[in-house]
Amino acid sequence: MDAANASHYDGATSLAEAVTVAMEVTRHKRKKVILSPGIHPQYREVVRTYHQGRDIRIVGDKGRADIPDLIDMLDENVAMLAIQYPNFFGHIEDLIELAKKVHDVGALLVVVTNPLALGLLKPPSDFDADIVVGEGQSLGVPLSFGGPYLGFFAVKQKYVRKIAGRIIGETVDADGKRAFVMTLRPREQDIRRERASSNICTNQGLMALAASVYLSLMGKNGMRKVAELSYHKAHYAADEIDKLNGFSVNRRKAFFNEFMIECPKPVDEINKQLIEQGIIGGYDLEQDYAHLKNQMLLCVTEMNSRAEIDILVNALRGIS
Repeated sequence: MDAANASHYDGATSLAEAVTVAMEVTRHKRKKVILSPGIHPQYREVVRTYHQGRDIRIVGDKGRADIPDLIDMLDENVAMLAIQYPNFFGHIEDLIELAKKVHDVGALLVVVTNPLALGLLKPPSDFDADIVVGEGQSLGVPLSFGGPYLGFFAVKQKYVRKIAGRIIGETVDADGKRAFVMTLRPREQDIRRERASSNICTNQGLMALAASVYLSLMGKNGMRKVAELSYHKAHYAADEIDKLNGFSVNRRKAFFNEFMIECPKPVDEINKQLIEQGIIGGYDLEQDYAHLKNQMLLCVTEMNSRAEIDILVNALRGIS
């Protein structure tokens, strides 16, 4: 993307701010926002909370809509369509046709993404995304008992003056020395609230710096290596779990490092048995998707060893 800011509170806030930008770009003449149900449920809830009371209609995320269904929702009143890549279920989808349809009606395409996955996958710019947002915690920032996080927000050049948050520009000082300054930061964002598009007066500066250090040290090859490790370890885990009686891995679409497992009993019961063995289980998808009963979402990253994966598989074998 042409520009990225530094930074938002978290990935969910970044998505909510993307709605603000889309409304500004379309001059508030378009009132419809389409959210894919494949976007993280908590992200979608933050968007709805952020924009409650505004004259905006949010659609698409309350059912089982896939890409053809989202395309059918497009019309001249749509300001933006947001989709996650890979999506919340771990699936990797081709967004080229969707992007074309979105732009045909004059709307913006917003892509929520996992930055580590982009070490292997095509970047959203290849799908002509207008705004790319997501969570940067995976870029060397520890979980620290639930936080803090950092949200990244990247845009095409023509929208750069519409974004909230800070952009750091490079220049030279009065002595000709290299210097960095905050740029494209309108005063009304801080002191004229009634004129501001958003009122972000703080950001996760320390986390943004930590992520920058991580990216600098890893480099392009390091990022690809991390992505490859995550991919192969996740697929090893999926293959081993698929062999267990009663467990079945959803392979209808390609996945990166998260995948869905159909379980022989409620996920809540399985997780209670796993925690007794010192293992934190997967995410119970039925919490947010009523039709996904007994479906677990499992994630494997470069931080998980083969031994840890084998321990999980053996524990699931005992449960089955």
